[in-house]
Amino acid sequence: MTERLSVAVVGAGYWGPNLARNFSASPDWDLAVICDLDIARAQQVADRVGGVAVSASLDEVLADPSIDAVAVATPARTHHPIVMAALRAGKHVTVEKPLADERGRGAEMVETARASGLVLMADHTYCYTPAVLKIRELIAAGELGEILFVDSVRINLGLIQPDVDVFWDLAPHDLSIIDFVLPHGLDAETVAAHGADPLHTGKACVGYLTMPLSGGAIAHIHVNWLSPTKIRQMVIGGTKRTLVWDDLNPQQRLSVYDRGVDLAEQSKTTTSDARAAHISYRLGDTWSPALPEKEALSSMTAEFASAIREKRQARTDGASGLRVLSILEAARGSLEAAGAPYPVHTTHRSDNS
Repeated sequence: MTERLSVAVVGAGYWGPNLARNFSASPDWDLAVICDLDIARAQQVADRVGGVAVSASLDEVLADPSIDAVAVATPARTHHPIVMAALRAGKHVTVEKPLADERGRGAEMVETARASGLVLMADHTYCYTPAVLKIRELIAAGELGEILFVDSVRINLGLIQPDVDVFWDLAPHDLSIIDFVLPHGLDAETVAAHGADPLHTGKACVGYLTMPLSGGAIAHIHVNWLSPTKIRQMVIGGTKRTLVWDDLNPQQRLSVYDRGVDLAEQSKTTTSDARAAHISYRLGDTWSPALPEKEALSSMTAEFASAIREKRQARTDGASGLRVLSILEAARGSLEAAGAPYPVHTTHRSDNS
Protein backbone atom coordinates (compact mmCIF):
# COMPACT_ATOMS: atom_id res chain seq x y z
CA MET A 1 0.00 0.00 0.00
CA THR A 2 1.25 3.47 -0.87
CA GLU A 3 1.37 5.74 2.14
CA ARG A 4 -1.25 8.48 2.03
CA LEU A 5 -0.17 12.11 1.80
CA SER A 6 -1.44 14.85 4.10
CA VAL A 7 -2.88 18.09 2.70
CA ALA A 8 -4.18 21.40 4.04
CA VAL A 9 -6.79 23.38 2.12
CA VAL A 10 -6.21 27.14 2.43
CA GLY A 11 -9.34 29.12 1.64
CA ALA A 12 -12.91 28.12 2.48
CA GLY A 13 -14.76 30.39 0.07
CA TYR A 14 -16.09 29.43 -3.37
CA TRP A 15 -13.55 26.80 -4.51
CA GLY A 16 -12.14 25.56 -1.20
CA PRO A 17 -15.15 23.36 -0.33
CA ASN A 18 -14.81 21.52 -3.66
CA LEU A 19 -11.12 20.88 -3.01
CA ALA A 20 -11.84 19.74 0.56
CA ARG A 21 -14.52 17.30 -0.61
CA ASN A 22 -12.26 15.72 -3.23
CA PHE A 23 -9.16 15.49 -1.04
CA SER A 24 -11.30 13.98 1.72
CA ALA A 25 -12.67 11.32 -0.65
CA SER A 26 -9.33 10.53 -2.29
CA PRO A 27 -7.47 7.28 -1.52
CA ASP A 28 -4.21 9.20 -1.95
CA TRP A 29 -4.81 11.91 0.62
CA ASP A 30 -5.62 12.63 4.24
CA LEU A 31 -7.28 16.03 4.59
CA ALA A 32 -5.57 17.46 7.68
CA VAL A 33 -6.98 20.96 8.12
CA ILE A 34 -9.10 23.73 6.58
CA CYS A 35 -7.41 27.12 6.97
CA ASP A 36 -9.30 30.39 6.58
CA LEU A 37 -9.28 33.76 8.32
CA ASP A 38 -13.02 33.28 8.81
CA ILE A 39 -12.91 30.38 11.27
CA ALA A 40 -16.68 29.90 11.22
CA ARG A 41 -16.63 29.48 7.45
CA ALA A 42 -13.73 27.02 7.76
CA GLN A 43 -15.71 25.06 10.34
CA GLN A 44 -18.70 24.80 8.02
CA VAL A 45 -16.50 23.27 5.32
CA ALA A 46 -14.81 20.95 7.83
CA ASP A 47 -18.16 19.71 9.14
CA ARG A 48 -19.24 18.78 5.61
CA VAL A 49 -16.21 16.52 5.11
CA GLY A 50 -16.21 14.69 8.40
CA GLY A 51 -15.09 17.20 10.98
CA VAL A 52 -11.41 17.78 10.15
CA ALA A 53 -9.39 20.37 12.07
CA VAL A 54 -9.67 24.09 11.31
CA SER A 55 -7.25 26.96 11.74
CA ALA A 56 -7.15 30.70 11.15
CA SER A 57 -3.33 30.74 11.16
CA LEU A 58 -1.42 29.92 7.98
CA ASP A 59 1.84 30.01 9.95
CA GLU A 60 0.49 27.36 12.30
CA VAL A 61 -0.51 25.13 9.39
CA LEU A 62 2.83 25.51 7.61
CA ALA A 63 4.74 24.75 10.80
CA ASP A 64 3.13 21.31 11.05
CA PRO A 65 5.74 18.79 9.81
CA SER A 66 3.08 16.14 9.16
CA ILE A 67 1.50 18.19 6.35
CA ASP A 68 3.00 17.34 2.96
CA ALA A 69 1.10 19.72 0.71
CA VAL A 70 -1.11 22.78 0.55
CA ALA A 71 -4.04 23.46 -1.80
CA VAL A 72 -4.58 27.20 -2.23
CA ALA A 73 -8.08 28.50 -3.02
CA THR A 74 -7.86 32.20 -2.20
CA PRO A 75 -8.08 35.42 -4.30
CA ALA A 76 -5.39 35.75 -6.98
CA ARG A 77 -3.72 38.71 -5.27
CA THR A 78 -2.93 36.48 -2.27
CA HIS A 79 -1.49 33.54 -4.20
CA HIS A 80 2.10 34.78 -4.28
CA PRO A 81 2.61 35.34 -0.53
CA ILE A 82 0.76 32.16 0.45
CA VAL A 83 2.49 29.93 -2.10
CA MET A 84 5.93 31.38 -1.35
CA ALA A 85 5.42 30.80 2.38
CA ALA A 86 4.31 27.21 1.72
CA LEU A 87 7.26 26.47 -0.56
CA ARG A 88 9.71 27.91 1.95
CA ALA A 89 8.15 25.62 4.55
CA GLY A 90 8.90 22.65 2.29
CA LYS A 91 5.30 21.99 1.21
CA HIS A 92 4.17 20.93 -2.25
CA VAL A 93 1.50 23.28 -3.60
CA THR A 94 -1.46 23.26 -5.93
CA VAL A 95 -3.03 26.67 -6.56
CA GLU A 96 -6.25 27.62 -8.35
CA LYS A 97 -6.25 29.77 -11.48
CA PRO A 98 -4.74 32.15 -12.21
CA LEU A 99 -1.34 31.14 -10.82
CA ALA A 100 -0.70 34.71 -9.60
CA ASP A 101 -1.89 38.24 -10.24
CA GLU A 102 1.13 39.11 -12.39
CA ARG A 103 3.72 37.18 -14.35
CA GLY A 104 6.77 38.27 -12.34
CA ARG A 105 5.30 36.88 -9.13
CA GLY A 106 4.30 33.66 -10.89
CA ALA A 107 7.85 33.27 -12.24
CA GLU A 108 9.28 33.60 -8.74
CA MET A 109 6.91 30.90 -7.48
CA VAL A 110 7.90 28.53 -10.31
CA GLU A 111 11.63 29.11 -9.79
CA THR A 112 11.38 28.65 -6.01
CA ALA A 113 9.56 25.34 -6.43
CA ARG A 114 12.10 24.14 -8.99
CA ALA A 115 15.07 25.09 -6.83
CA SER A 116 13.49 23.39 -3.81
CA GLY A 117 12.56 20.18 -5.63
CA LEU A 118 8.89 20.71 -4.82
CA VAL A 119 5.79 20.22 -6.96
CA LEU A 120 3.99 23.44 -7.88
CA MET A 121 0.80 22.58 -9.71
CA ALA A 122 -1.72 24.89 -11.36
CA ASP A 123 -5.25 23.70 -10.62
CA HIS A 124 -6.37 24.00 -14.24
CA THR A 125 -9.39 21.86 -13.45
CA TYR A 126 -10.82 21.66 -16.96
CA CYS A 127 -7.65 19.88 -18.11
CA TYR A 128 -8.69 16.90 -15.97
CA THR A 129 -12.22 16.56 -17.34
CA PRO A 130 -12.86 13.44 -19.46
CA ALA A 131 -13.76 15.65 -22.44
CA VAL A 132 -10.52 17.64 -22.46
CA LEU A 133 -8.42 14.53 -21.83
CA LYS A 134 -10.11 12.95 -24.88
CA ILE A 135 -9.49 16.09 -26.98
CA ARG A 136 -5.79 15.94 -26.07
CA GLU A 137 -5.71 12.24 -26.97
CA LEU A 138 -7.40 12.74 -30.36
CA ILE A 139 -5.09 15.61 -31.33
CA ALA A 140 -1.99 13.69 -30.22
CA ALA A 141 -3.12 10.70 -32.31
CA GLY A 142 -3.41 12.93 -35.38
CA GLU A 143 -7.19 12.47 -35.70
CA LEU A 144 -7.71 16.16 -36.53
CA GLY A 145 -4.57 16.54 -38.63
CA GLU A 146 -2.62 19.79 -38.44
CA ILE A 147 -4.49 22.35 -36.31
CA LEU A 148 -5.81 25.30 -38.28
CA PHE A 149 -7.87 27.23 -35.71
CA VAL A 150 -9.30 27.25 -32.20
CA ASP A 151 -12.47 29.23 -31.55
CA SER A 152 -13.72 29.36 -27.95
CA VAL A 153 -16.75 30.98 -26.35
CA ARG A 154 -17.24 31.30 -22.58
CA ILE A 155 -20.13 33.64 -21.84
CA ASN A 156 -22.83 33.95 -19.18
CA LEU A 157 -24.70 36.41 -17.02
CA GLY A 158 -22.00 36.19 -14.40
CA LEU A 159 -20.66 37.77 -11.29
CA ILE A 160 -18.67 40.92 -12.02
CA GLN A 161 -15.49 40.39 -10.01
CA PRO A 162 -14.24 43.18 -7.78
CA ASP A 163 -10.52 42.68 -8.43
CA VAL A 164 -10.14 41.36 -12.00
CA ASP A 165 -11.64 41.97 -15.44
CA VAL A 166 -13.46 39.39 -17.56
CA PHE A 167 -10.21 38.28 -19.24
CA TRP A 168 -8.54 37.35 -15.94
CA ASP A 169 -11.73 35.76 -14.61
CA LEU A 170 -12.85 33.56 -17.51
CA ALA A 171 -10.09 33.32 -20.13
CA PRO A 172 -7.66 31.28 -17.93
CA HIS A 173 -9.95 28.28 -18.43
CA ASP A 174 -9.76 28.44 -22.22
CA LEU A 175 -6.07 29.36 -22.27
CA SER A 176 -5.15 26.45 -20.01
CA ILE A 177 -7.16 24.05 -22.20
CA ILE A 178 -5.45 25.28 -25.38
CA ASP A 179 -2.06 24.95 -23.68
CA PHE A 180 -2.95 21.42 -22.56
CA VAL A 181 -4.37 19.95 -25.78
CA LEU A 182 -2.23 21.46 -28.55
CA PRO A 183 1.11 19.78 -29.29
CA HIS A 184 3.03 23.04 -28.89
CA GLY A 185 0.81 24.52 -26.21
CA LEU A 186 0.36 28.28 -25.92
CA ASP A 187 3.15 29.29 -28.28
CA ALA A 188 1.68 32.65 -29.35
CA GLU A 189 4.22 35.43 -29.81
CA THR A 190 1.64 38.24 -29.84
CA VAL A 191 -1.88 38.79 -28.51
CA ALA A 192 -4.54 41.26 -29.60
CA ALA A 193 -7.29 42.00 -27.08
CA HIS A 194 -10.40 44.15 -27.35
CA GLY A 195 -12.60 44.82 -24.33
CA ALA A 196 -15.67 46.85 -23.46
CA ASP A 197 -17.11 48.19 -20.22
CA PRO A 198 -20.65 49.21 -21.20
CA LEU A 199 -21.79 49.25 -17.55
CA HIS A 200 -18.95 51.58 -16.51
CA THR A 201 -17.67 49.21 -13.84
CA GLY A 202 -14.07 50.29 -14.32
CA LYS A 203 -13.04 47.00 -15.97
CA ALA A 204 -13.72 45.08 -19.17
CA CYS A 205 -16.93 43.03 -18.91
CA VAL A 206 -16.88 41.80 -22.52
CA GLY A 207 -13.70 40.71 -24.25
CA TYR A 208 -12.24 39.24 -27.42
CA LEU A 209 -8.73 37.82 -27.54
CA THR A 210 -6.89 36.74 -30.71
CA MET A 211 -3.56 34.89 -30.92
CA PRO A 212 -1.63 33.66 -33.96
CA LEU A 213 -0.23 30.17 -33.24
CA SER A 214 2.55 28.14 -34.82
CA GLY A 215 2.15 26.85 -38.36
CA GLY A 216 -0.23 29.62 -39.36
CA ALA A 217 -3.03 28.58 -36.99
CA ILE A 218 -5.04 31.11 -35.01
CA ALA A 219 -6.92 31.04 -31.70
CA HIS A 220 -9.82 33.29 -30.73
CA ILE A 221 -11.47 33.52 -27.31
CA HIS A 222 -14.72 35.35 -26.50
CA VAL A 223 -15.49 36.02 -22.83
CA ASN A 224 -18.50 37.88 -21.49
CA TRP A 225 -20.13 38.55 -18.10
CA LEU A 226 -23.24 40.16 -19.61
CA SER A 227 -24.79 37.44 -21.79
CA PRO A 228 -28.30 36.30 -20.77
CA THR A 229 -27.44 32.82 -22.08
CA LYS A 230 -24.61 30.59 -20.90
CA ILE A 231 -22.34 29.08 -23.55
CA ARG A 232 -19.26 26.93 -22.97
CA GLN A 233 -18.06 25.84 -26.39
CA MET A 234 -14.75 25.28 -28.16
CA VAL A 235 -14.25 24.45 -31.84
CA ILE A 236 -10.88 23.04 -32.94
CA GLY A 237 -10.41 22.76 -36.68
CA GLY A 238 -7.77 20.63 -38.37
CA THR A 239 -6.75 19.59 -41.86
CA LYS A 240 -8.50 16.21 -41.42
CA ARG A 241 -11.41 16.83 -39.04
CA THR A 242 -13.03 19.44 -36.83
CA LEU A 243 -13.96 18.86 -33.20
CA VAL A 244 -16.70 20.67 -31.29
CA TRP A 245 -16.79 20.56 -27.49
CA ASP A 246 -20.05 21.70 -25.90
CA ASP A 247 -19.52 21.49 -22.16
CA LEU A 248 -23.20 22.17 -21.41
CA ASN A 249 -24.46 19.20 -23.43
CA PRO A 250 -24.03 16.13 -21.21
CA GLN A 251 -25.55 13.84 -23.85
CA GLN A 252 -22.94 14.77 -26.47
CA ARG A 253 -20.10 16.86 -25.12
CA LEU A 254 -17.77 16.03 -28.03
CA SER A 255 -18.58 15.84 -31.72
CA VAL A 256 -15.99 15.08 -34.40
CA TYR A 257 -16.88 16.19 -37.93
CA ASP A 258 -15.24 14.72 -40.99
CA ARG A 259 -16.22 17.85 -42.87
CA GLY A 260 -14.08 20.66 -44.18
CA VAL A 261 -12.38 22.37 -47.06
CA ASP A 262 -9.70 20.66 -49.12
CA LEU A 263 -7.41 23.03 -50.97
CA ALA A 264 -5.64 21.21 -53.79
CA GLU A 265 -2.43 22.36 -55.45
CA GLN A 266 -2.55 25.77 -57.01
CA SER A 267 -3.57 25.67 -60.65
CA LYS A 268 -0.50 25.67 -62.85
CA THR A 269 -1.47 28.80 -64.68
CA THR A 270 0.26 32.12 -64.86
CA THR A 271 -2.53 33.91 -63.04
CA SER A 272 -2.04 34.91 -59.42
CA ASP A 273 -5.79 34.92 -58.82
CA ALA A 274 -6.55 32.90 -55.66
CA ARG A 275 -9.68 31.62 -57.38
CA ALA A 276 -7.41 29.52 -59.58
CA ALA A 277 -6.92 27.19 -56.63
CA HIS A 278 -8.89 23.96 -56.74
CA ILE A 279 -11.20 23.87 -53.73
CA SER A 280 -13.35 20.91 -52.74
CA TYR A 281 -15.67 20.45 -49.79
CA ARG A 282 -15.51 17.28 -47.73
CA LEU A 283 -18.82 16.03 -46.25
CA GLY A 284 -18.13 12.93 -44.19
CA ASP A 285 -19.44 11.34 -41.05
CA THR A 286 -19.94 12.86 -37.61
CA TRP A 287 -19.24 10.83 -34.49
CA SER A 288 -19.21 11.35 -30.74
CA PRO A 289 -16.54 9.67 -28.59
CA ALA A 290 -17.71 7.86 -25.47
CA LEU A 291 -16.54 9.60 -22.28
CA PRO A 292 -16.21 8.16 -18.78
CA GLU A 293 -18.06 9.85 -15.95
CA LYS A 294 -15.44 11.12 -13.51
CA GLU A 295 -15.16 14.35 -11.55
CA ALA A 296 -12.26 16.46 -12.79
CA LEU A 297 -11.08 17.41 -9.29
CA SER A 298 -10.81 13.75 -8.39
CA SER A 299 -8.38 13.28 -11.28
CA MET A 300 -6.55 16.47 -10.31
CA THR A 301 -5.93 15.29 -6.74
CA ALA A 302 -4.67 11.94 -8.05
CA GLU A 303 -2.27 13.67 -10.45
CA PHE A 304 -0.99 15.92 -7.65
CA ALA A 305 -0.22 12.87 -5.50
CA SER A 306 1.43 11.01 -8.40
CA ALA A 307 3.65 13.97 -9.26
CA ILE A 308 4.83 14.21 -5.64
CA ARG A 309 5.50 10.47 -5.30
CA GLU A 310 7.23 10.20 -8.68
CA LYS A 311 9.23 13.41 -8.12
CA ARG A 312 8.13 14.87 -11.46
CA GLN A 313 6.30 17.89 -12.80
CA ALA A 314 2.51 17.70 -12.78
CA ARG A 315 0.66 17.67 -16.09
CA THR A 316 -0.52 21.20 -15.36
CA ASP A 317 2.67 22.42 -13.72
CA GLY A 318 3.65 25.89 -12.61
CA ALA A 319 5.11 26.58 -16.05
CA SER A 320 1.71 26.00 -17.66
CA GLY A 321 0.23 28.49 -15.21
CA LEU A 322 3.00 30.89 -16.19
CA ARG A 323 2.19 30.55 -19.88
CA VAL A 324 -1.43 31.45 -19.14
CA LEU A 325 -0.25 34.46 -17.10
CA SER A 326 1.97 35.55 -19.99
CA ILE A 327 -1.03 35.66 -22.33
CA LEU A 328 -3.15 37.53 -19.78
CA GLU A 329 -0.44 40.15 -19.24
CA ALA A 330 -0.01 40.58 -23.00
CA ALA A 331 -3.79 40.97 -23.30
CA ARG A 332 -3.65 43.69 -20.66
CA GLY A 333 -0.94 45.45 -22.66
CA SER A 334 -2.97 45.14 -25.85
CA LEU A 335 -6.04 46.63 -24.16
CA GLU A 336 -3.97 49.61 -23.05
CA ALA A 337 -2.72 49.95 -26.64
CA ALA A 338 -6.28 50.07 -28.06
CA GLY A 339 -6.18 46.48 -29.28
CA ALA A 340 -2.82 46.55 -31.03
CA PRO A 341 -0.91 43.23 -31.01
CA TYR A 342 1.26 43.00 -27.90
CA PRO A 343 4.31 40.72 -27.44
CA VAL A 344 4.06 37.67 -25.19
CA HIS A 345 6.80 36.74 -22.72
CA THR A 346 7.25 33.15 -23.85
CA THR A 347 7.69 30.19 -21.49
CA HIS A 348 8.49 26.94 -23.28
CA ARG A 349 6.54 23.80 -22.49
CA SER A 350 8.46 20.96 -20.83
CA ASP A 351 8.30 17.35 -22.00
CA ASN A 352 6.15 16.46 -18.97
CA SER A 353 3.48 19.09 -19.62
